[in-house]
Amino acid sequence: MSSLASHLFREVRPDLFRVLSGPLARLYVDALDSLEREASQRNQGLDRSEALALVEQVVEQHEDLIGAGDDVIDAGTNTRERTRAVLESLRGTGWLQEEERTDWQRLVFLDPNGVLLLHALRRIAFPEAAVFSDKLVNVWATLSRGGEVNLDALQDDPWAQVETCVANLQSGLAELRGMQKAIERHTKQQLAATSLKENLVLLYDEFAERIGRTCYAQLVHARLPTKLAETRRALDGLSIHSDLLGKMQSEVMRREPGVSSETAMSRVRLRINQLEEMLHQIEPLADAIDHRTAEFARRSQARFRYLQETTSESRARVQTFFETLNRHFSGWRLANVDQLDLVFPALSLHDARILGGLESLYTPRLRRTAGEIEPLEDDDPSHADWALAQLESNLRDSLTVSRANHFVATLPGAAGAVWSSDALLREHVHNDEDVAHIIACLLHARSADARFEIQVPRRDAEADTGDFDRRIQYRIERFTLVKK
Repeated sequence: MSSLASHLFREVRPDLFRVLSGPLARLYVDALDSLEREASQRNQGLDRSEALALVEQVVEQHEDLIGAGDDVIDAGTNTRERTRAVLESLRGTGWLQEEERTDWQRLVFLDPNGVLLLHALRRIAFPEAAVFSDKLVNVWATLSRGGEVNLDALQDDPWAQVETCVANLQSGLAELRGMQKAIERHTKQQLAATSLKENLVLLYDEFAERIGRTCYAQLVHARLPTKLAETRRALDGLSIHSDLLGKMQSEVMRREPGVSSETAMSRVRLRINQLEEMLHQIEPLADAIDHRTAEFARRSQARFRYLQETTSESRARVQTFFETLNRHFSGWRLANVDQLDLVFPALSLHDARILGGLESLYTPRLRRTAGEIEPLEDDDPSHADWALAQLESNLRDSLTVSRANHFVATLPGAAGAVWSSDALLREHVHNDEDVAHIIACLLHARSADARFEIQVPRRDAEADTGDFDRRIQYRIERFTLVKK
């Protein structure tokens, strides 16, 4: 039998896990999270320039990690070089794959196995609320009827029902362990509460809503101890029911023709034994959940009393301090206190905050200093991609939607008039300025302010290539313009 390690490292590189344990693990995890969230919204991979921009934002957020011991990252002299080093490191370890197309466009893809691992990391970092979904009760209803074997449910296809019960028991045990972990997590949060408000929010808003009413109450109402005893008695009857055992044996042999009758019967009995073992695990888990729930309630009450007493004591001290001031300095103004040459002891405040929050503070405007124009590096294609993106942005800004609307308004015909690209080019395009009008229409066809609509036959036919019309020295793909 092959080991897990041999199968695992046959599918992924061992370096895939190295980025999760090094000195820059937090940087790499945030970079992968940002890339995966953006890539999940695309039908194709990310452009290399977009991937660099996303990773650069993460690198700027983790500037405190620079110099933590990663030679590849520390070798970069600025943020851009460190960003490229991070991207290359992720590509070298197998997290990212890069594809270069015939149009010199470089696309970045995330490895599918890496995406699965990233989803698991998210579930660990953001645990979901525990839910009791009655899978254990379904097992009882399938196998038992009054403590006897439920022949009505098992008569037709007993092997499929037993397999379903095994899957339900596995899921139910996982849910119970998740419920136990969730209660333990809330207990730790309650011990760390620093105010009465936080204590009550954890108790009533989070614990009571997510665990108390949704899963723990259902667990209590399910009356598992009684139903588990009935299910175990039903399994004892199933293990000696020759007709059902024979049907399950035949089903195993039908699914696996190479299996002998003795092996098939052995698998049937092993599966029944597995059911019994999992049933014995449920009651201790349920008892542990009861114990942890009671522990959470006890600790919540103790924490509430502690916070109430310390808060009241601090409030009484502050009140006594100001009453003493009023008694000794009655009639004085606060502006004249400095004339008394008094030294007051420092207040020991347990919590100090800005009344309006940080948003109430004035944030000075950032003044950017003019920088020198840096020439493009010929050996770095990312600079060329950035220059093309800037050129595209400038072109889009100059060819505005108002220019396109003005051109369409000059075309003959009322709303609903249809113009083919062939007719437009033949009758209304005579120079480069007219071509710019057409480009403006194509650029802003999907704008909300556009007073026209562009239809492309190639897109409607879902074809890979389309037909082109020639005018002056330009080739323009055929389209149809409809006035609104």
